[in-house]
Amino acid sequence: MSAETPMFRQIHPLHLQDGFASSLCFRPTEFDAGLFSTYDGSLVSAEESWAHYTTVWRKSSVGVARISVADFTSLGLAPRPDPLADCPSHTVVDFTSFNPKDCRSKSKKLQAASQGYGWQYRAPHA
Repeated sequence: MSAETPMFRQIHPLHLQDGFASSLCFRPTEFDAGLFSTYDGSLVSAEESWAHYTTVWRKSSVGVARISVADFTSLGLAPRPDPLADCPSHTVVDFTSFNPKDCRSKSKKLQAASQGYGWQYRAPHA
């Protein structure tokens, strides 16, 4: 992955704020064990990632946000491939070395960067 590689994040309908993804969408949840999941945009398009997420994994998404590898690395985070049997484009970003306050701060910066790119794909019903 290069610095310019787009990383795609699915946005749950409950996590919209003023028409875009809230900062909650840009940090791991308690279920993620500190690993933030994305799709590697050099391997899959935003629309393809949305289709996979909503059909194969049967999860809700109103659209796809983008963060670049450079956006992560500028905050001391490094995306890495984490291919799964049903998702070869799966990646993770390890937040485990940061405390909750740092994670919140980083997620706000990631949200701002992502908002600058705009929606990469919007669900037909969104």
